[in-house]
Amino acid sequence: MNKIVYSTDPGWRADDGLPASTSPFPADGLVRLRRETKGRKGAGVICVYGVPAEQLKEQAKRLKSQLGTGGAIKDGVIEIQGDRLEQVAALLTKAGFRIKKVGG
Repeated sequence: MNKIVYSTDPGWRADDGLPASTSPFPADGLVRLRRETKGRKGAGVICVYGVPAEQLKEQAKRLKSQLGTGGAIKDGVIEIQGDRLEQVAALLTKAGFRIKKVGG
């Protein structure tokens, strides 16, 4: 990442180079599910994108307890350990979310 430490440009602002959003998906009200293994030494996780910020902690806790598995919240994304895409989709649909499966 190219990070400017000092600039003589009087119009430069520190937040000019920051991305507006870290999510790879648009904020359109859909909850997207994607299985990922990259950077996890082959272990698969289900990443849940698009859950509203105020519900992240509650939904992550509910999913982990009902599936009996581990997980985490990283950068506004719920990560559920294991290959449980269909089960996660069913639980989120039951909770009232519109689901879209992306990738593979």
